[in-house]
Amino acid sequence: MTTMPMTAAVPLLRLRDVRAGYGGGTILNGVDLDLARGEVLALLGRNGAGKTTLLHTVFNLGPTVQGEIHVRGEDVHGWPTHRIAQLGVALVPQGRGVFADLDVQDSLRLATLAPRPQQTTPAWTLDAVYARFPRLFERRRTRSGALSGGERQMLALGRALLTQADVIALDEPSEGLAPQAVAALQEHLAELARDGTTLLLVEQNTALALHLAHRVAVLGHGRVVFDGTPEALAADRATLHTHLGV
Repeated sequence: MTTMPMTAAVPLLRLRDVRAGYGGGTILNGVDLDLARGEVLALLGRNGAGKTTLLHTVFNLGPTVQGEIHVRGEDVHGWPTHRIAQLGVALVPQGRGVFADLDVQDSLRLATLAPRPQQTTPAWTLDAVYARFPRLFERRRTRSGALSGGERQMLALGRALLTQADVIALDEPSEGLAPQAVAALQEHLAELARDGTTLLLVEQNTALALHLAHRVAVLGHGRVVFDGTPEALAADRATLHTHLGV
């Protein structure tokens, strides 16, 4: 587990009594959750627990939503997705979502075309992303669709960084990756956490999540059934068994 830095008083993300679902069905039923600046929060739960729905709720990507959703203190309930992103949140979606016909460099440059309002000198540049992910520089003229799973995940993460987001949400980033690629992903995310990047990590790989997280929230039956440190979760055998199948 990485060491939690000191955080600002106002959470970057705050959910209160959030209910969400599709087609009249309820998946989230009263979720309360905060994410502080500089924090790595792992969101865990069984398949179907609502983890991806929670991310889609934050970004207004389809669910019908009730409740309060605040990003950087702004009530974003009902906002279009691009306006929410302009507040400084970026999503690395499940499956990575690369543009298969674009080469790596053009894919990265796309992320720099819409600077955030009031953005001054960017913290992340193309050169900085290449320095963090040397493999992307080596593959910069390769079609994105020809990359390995681990390389596509680096590309998706690099694009998110180039948007200058304050919060990066990752949906199942280790899914489908070979063990070597998972180890590389873990180190990349650990480096970002050490640099103070705020991460919201939805993950089925419990060991990876617990290694990276400052805090863990577990979803079950549409609610947060655990919210605490990785050490507290590791000691909570009932929650591990009932809601994570460990």
